[in-house]
Amino acid sequence: MNTLKAFVSRLHTPLKRLNKESIYDISINDLNGNPINFKDFQGKYLLFVNVASKCGFTPQYKDLQQLYDTYKDKLEIIGVPCNQFGNQEPGSANDIETFCQINYGVTFTITEKIKVKGKDKHELYSWLTEKINNGVKSSNVKWNFQKYLLDPKGQLIDYFFSITNPMSSKITKYLK
Repeated sequence: MNTLKAFVSRLHTPLKRLNKESIYDISINDLNGNPINFKDFQGKYLLFVNVASKCGFTPQYKDLQQLYDTYKDKLEIIGVPCNQFGNQEPGSANDIETFCQINYGVTFTITEKIKVKGKDKHELYSWLTEKINNGVKSSNVKWNFQKYLLDPKGQLIDYFFSITNPMSSKITKYLK
């Protein structure tokens, strides 16, 4: 019964408004611990993708790199390692970086490993997934390789579930 009460209590917990006016105010580090300044990407589309090395969707790294190579003049891809779905990203920062480079030739930005759901989710995903913060819509991250596309002004356009290939016209129609 206590478990049920705790669950119901969490359902009724209001979403917290971040003290961040835009995506450009959020802080996160890259895999090597260096700060990423999202303001450096103003004027470009941003595609955030929670990634994992041991997932059935991991081959999407190839398509993400292709998307980046095709549109890098107007698009920045931010890969966000997360180990919350089936323990499919257990590696260290060095393991993740090596895996991405050796297997897929990844040259787009990869962040530190974070949580994308639950009470300890990173403020980046609080902004991406909560309408109270992004001003557009709320969502839940269902699995690895869920994608969030922002316009060149840093406004959320939409999100796409894992099954949506990065090269899908659902995404590329905005970049053409």
